[in-house]
Amino acid sequence: MINRDELIKIGFFNKPHGIHGELSFTFTDDVFDRTDCPYIVCGIDGIFVPFFIEEYRFRSDTTALVKLEDIDSDAEARMFTNLEVYFPKSFLEEGEEYMAPGDYFIGFTVIEESAGEIGTITGINDSTVNVLFEVERGGEELLIPVNDDFILSVDEENKTIRMSLPDGLLTL
Repeated sequence: MINRDELIKIGFFNKPHGIHGELSFTFTDDVFDRTDCPYIVCGIDGIFVPFFIEEYRFRSDTTALVKLEDIDSDAEARMFTNLEVYFPKSFLEEGEEYMAPGDYFIGFTVIEESAGEIGTITGINDSTVNVLFEVERGGEELLIPVNDDFILSVDEENKTIRMSLPDGLLTL
């Protein structure tokens, strides 16, 4: 059985492409192209299931068309729509550590221009198109959009992010 802690999330399947079982795949990491692992993993009904890659081709810097073995029609491919895609950590190159996009900022303190110190980033929520900082504030979790327009500066030495957030965002 495959456990979640053995995997890294690398993207999600969009919708079928064509009638022969190809899937549009939006990825956040192209590790599947840089290693010799012949499969990816999808979470289906709480179980992580491996699927062997028959072939793939890149469409852009963040999308590819993927054909999985034994998925040969658009009807079969449709069941993969919006499924998250994972990659087994055991296939990472020796010494290569995976850090999900944004994980670098976990532990940074968010300081808002008007409100002062907001809290500490405890996670990154990338389950939607709009990536969010998960910020611990007085025992509660705040979700703050990761948006270049809101970020004023990043102080890596002191692990702080200065932000200017829209009025009312902190009270939602």
